[in-house]
Amino acid sequence: MIVAMAPWVKQIPMPALVAVMIMVSIGTFSWASFKNMKLHPRTSSIVMLATTLTVVFTHNLAIGVGVGVLLSALFFARKVGQVLRVRGVLQGECRTYTVTGQLFFASADAFVREFDFKEVLGKVIIDVTHAHFWDLTAVASLDKVVLKFRREGTEVEILGMNEASATLVDRLGIHDKPDALERLLAH
Repeated sequence: MIVAMAPWVKQIPMPALVAVMIMVSIGTFSWASFKNMKLHPRTSSIVMLATTLTVVFTHNLAIGVGVGVLLSALFFARKVGQVLRVRGVLQGECRTYTVTGQLFFASADAFVREFDFKEVLGKVIIDVTHAHFWDLTAVASLDKVVLKFRREGTEVEILGMNEASATLVDRLGIHDKPDALERLLAH
């Protein structure tokens, strides 16, 4: 409307536009949302309050929406990062770890903690058929796990990596490079 009818829109007094916006906001706001804050997930309530307070204090809807989107993304990453599962099954001197979930910055530390590096094993198989590696932190955590096992003298095999994860691991990973152990010890 502003682009097509700019000369006419300029004629509308600003107080009239403000009154219309106030009435629209009163009509569209769900007053029951205050009462339902106890029933909704805490993260949703935090996003709603942070967005509202940011808009009120900055007088800028774009900044408020940005804060809301950023908080939602962080809460989502935290939630998805907690879905990671690593299950180990021992067969003789070989332990097979089956990894399920999404590996990225929010779940990388939990991934490393799931492995027992003190156990004396001849071979470790890491089955990542049901996992996906998303970023450099995830690849670094895989490197750390593989290299820690190799430092203990354990043979490590990685199975079932999907194409996207394999591309990322091939490009960023160091565990399969000739001087990998020296690189890890240098850090």
